[in-house]
Order: sequence, then C-alpha cells, then structure tokens
Amino acid sequence: MPFFRRKPKLPPPQWLIVGLGNPGLKYQYTRHNAGYLCMDMLSKKLGVAISQVKFHSLVAQCEIAGQRCMLMKPTTYMNNSGRAVGECAKAYDIPAERVLVLTDDISLDVGVLRIRRKGSDGGQKGLRSIASHLGTEEYPRIKLGVGKKPSPEARTADWVLMEMNKSELDELKQVCEKACEAIELIVQDEIELAMGRYSK
Repeated sequence: MPFFRRKPKLPPPQWLIVGLGNPGLKYQYTRHNAGYLCMDMLSKKLGVAISQVKFHSLVAQCEIAGQRCMLMKPTTYMNNSGRAVGECAKAYDIPAERVLVLTDDISLDVGVLRIRRKGSDGGQKGLRSIASHLGTEEYPRIKLGVGKKPSPEARTADWVLMEMNKSELDELKQVCEKACEAIELIVQDEIELAMGRYSK
C-alpha cells in the first residue's frame, strides 16, 4: 500500500495583502484593476501563484521579509471586496492594521503612488466595503494613480472601467515596481519609511 506523506501545515499568515480589481479578461487592463496588476507583479517576484480558491478570492501564502503573508485577489467584484477581506482576516485573526490594500485612485495622476496608514475611502467603493466588513477605516493602503477623469461631467464608473493605453500601462507598471518594494518595508512595520521613500 503506497504511503502518502501529508504536506506540512503552513503557519497562519501574519499579514493579509489585498489587490483590488474585477475578475475576468475584459477588465484585465482597466483602471480599476491596478491592484490586481500589482499583485500579479508581486507574486511573480516571489515565485508564487495566486491560484488557490478561498474566501471568495484567489489566494496564495508566502513569506515576505520574514513575515508570513496571504496574498489575495478578491473575485467578488470591486464593490463587494470587503466580504473576502473580512472573512480572511477573521479566519486568521489578522488585525486591521495588518491588512494592506492596493487600490486604484482616480484623484492621482498615472505614475503617482501614495501610501496611507489609514483614511477615508475617498469614494472608492472597494475601500468602503472593506471598512464596513473590518469595522474600521484604520487599515493601511497603497494607492496607485490611474489618472483623473477627463472632465467633471464624465461618469466615474465609465472612467475606471476604461482600458488604459500602452503609455499609461507602462507608467503604472513602473509604479507597481515601487509598490512591491514598499510592501517589503510595510510588513516589517516600517510604513513611515515606506511613505517617505515612495509616496508622492
């Protein structure tokens, strides 16, 4: 009878790192998917695949700077992102201050990155959903600039679901590189250093 060795149980994650976006190829390069794009870059650098289906998300466990981390891409669609985040944080008893969210921000130009320890949702419904499920707005976030609306009259929903052009995507990818470096500092509780080094 063959002997099957069980895989060793992984220690629980100390951090939850979430990239916001919408699932499906039609949304892949839209402004709203900046968080997804950054998570894909981070996972590639770490050599892990965000592919396990759990908590209404695609997830992967890994280690960053000696910290156990859960990488997450919610599949609930943007406006319900908090459902996935809340369930995971509760399951592993991860406090809000160790839930790091990467999100698009239409108040920032493409190529701009901003790190915040906490704050309001600024009209971003994914952040609003997360705050609702965590019961607090005091969770860190990395905001990735995706460009301001072309006019005040333009519908926000249309703008964030618009595909970015090649030049914009190239700039966003450069910012995502910086975000990946910032994440390494943040999980070491060096968010102030990350803010000073990478925020504009």
